[in-house]
Amino acid sequence: MRDRHSRGLSPGHGPRGHGANGEQHADRIAPCRTSSSTATPCDHPSYGTRYHSSSPTASSPGLDIIATAELGEDELYAQGLQGPAITLEVIVRACREVGIQAAAVPPHFPVEVADHLRANGIDLTVDRDLFDNRRRSKNETELGGIRRAQKACETALDAARDLLRRAQPNGAGLEVDGAPLTSERIKRVIEGVFADHDVEASEMIVSHGPQTAVGHDMGSGQIRPNEPIVFDLFPRDKQTGCYADMTRTYVVGEPSEEVKEWYGLVKDALDRSTAAVKPGANGRKLFELVCNIFQQAGYKTALNKEPGEVLEDGFIHSLGHGVGLEVHELPSMSRTGHDLVPGDVITIEPGLYRSGYGGLRLEDLVLVTKNGYEVITDYPYDLTP
Repeated sequence: MRDRHSRGLSPGHGPRGHGANGEQHADRIAPCRTSSSTATPCDHPSYGTRYHSSSPTASSPGLDIIATAELGEDELYAQGLQGPAITLEVIVRACREVGIQAAAVPPHFPVEVADHLRANGIDLTVDRDLFDNRRRSKNETELGGIRRAQKACETALDAARDLLRRAQPNGAGLEVDGAPLTSERIKRVIEGVFADHDVEASEMIVSHGPQTAVGHDMGSGQIRPNEPIVFDLFPRDKQTGCYADMTRTYVVGEPSEEVKEWYGLVKDALDRSTAAVKPGANGRKLFELVCNIFQQAGYKTALNKEPGEVLEDGFIHSLGHGVGLEVHELPSMSRTGHDLVPGDVITIEPGLYRSGYGGLRLEDLVLVTKNGYEVITDYPYDLTP
């Protein structure tokens, strides 16, 4: 299970529980034996884990591993059932084995599994707040994973900056060692560093020029001199399943006066909003602080735009979000916000943009401590690589 707080069962359903032939079936399932037969929090089955030992063993503190053979797996195969149907029946039998009659589930709990459990007399209640809030205060194991992923980000960015420093104009754009310097080429280098650090990333942003004005444009093509280049890296630590998230912006050549102005304002917004982080600080208030900085400089934000206006220029997104087992989780720092609590790991990521031209964003990872904050990110903010 990826959520340390989960108490329920962990069937092998989803990417981590597929066999080589795509069969959705677990060799073992991991229900948690509890003292109560009702109101058990039950984690998302896609967090399922497969086990291949010859006898049941506990893979994590507080979990009992039950071999699926003990739950009549052979009988189900003999009946001619296919893998998905076997998985569903084994889940029901596991719940009965540990006495689960009712469970709270997250909003993304699979409908097929929920329908089957309910049809077999197990009451499920969706409780978003229960699961979201239980994730917020990170323990030392999770913080260790976040720090490892963040260190991998910084090392990968070192390698990417080395390419930028070596880049030379070739007419069409930049090249390194006689080959075009593209977003794709830089991503391959970053992926190699991530692999060396035992982290993984299904996506990353290495965008440039007008692409940087679109918040989640992943970036593509050859990079040109004098244009902004946004690196937004958010890898996952394989050991803990926890993410990091950081952003830096660079220009190879001479940044425009507009980009220089953005840089000064964004860095000021980053510094001032980070300094305001502490337990009890409200995410909306932090967002408003940054919006006021940009509005005083003449830029649009979500707070001064017209109702219904699509915000394409100025500060076009939220200030930040929680990071942990997902790259976006509570708390939020936007037009809606949550009070920060010790153990929250959040991003602070102000930015300024102009549609069709480009943008600039800086992002740090920040831990909310008992008395204030700790900036987990340890990386310079230079506009020049």
